[in-house]
Amino acid sequence: MVITTPLTDDVVEQLYAGDGVTITGTIYVGRDAAHKRMIEALDKGEPLPFDPQGQIIYYMGPSPAKPGKPIGSAGPTTSYRMDPYAPRLMEVGLKGMIGKGNRSMPVREAMQTHKAVYFAAIGGAAALIAKSIKEAEVIAYGDLGAEALRRLRVEDFPAIVVNDIYGGDAYEEGRAKYRK
Repeated sequence: MVITTPLTDDVVEQLYAGDGVTITGTIYVGRDAAHKRMIEALDKGEPLPFDPQGQIIYYMGPSPAKPGKPIGSAGPTTSYRMDPYAPRLMEVGLKGMIGKGNRSMPVREAMQTHKAVYFAAIGGAAALIAKSIKEAEVIAYGDLGAEALRRLRVEDFPAIVVNDIYGGDAYEEGRAKYRK
């Protein structure tokens, strides 16, 4: 399925665990330190550096861009480190997260409550994923270096739905098939 950002409830309702998608539009990049700062801002009643309504955040550790390229390798990082922050961001409108690995039950429950999905990017395919990134810009927390908050413009970014709003989990479903 081809999806564009920002995501709407109608689009999220059509996504099921195991679906392959390509994403086109704007996505944001942030890891642990950026998430911590965003939650601190929300706790103080301050605005976030971007409007999270309908947006997707990619848990990525970028490498420096080669000349003429917007970004270097762009592989996913382990998602559970963002689990303490993800429900709060979904409360304020975040609709998608991209990373690798399992999510905690509180995050999965928040996805159902707030109609958000979790996508997996393919680990080990960082150079391939980088080809779908057409622009990259640091928008906040530049002092964090690789952990700065970035805005990316992507075209045909490949991902797989891991957790949907119906409680589906592609990792669990895959393991169950192989147990038989």
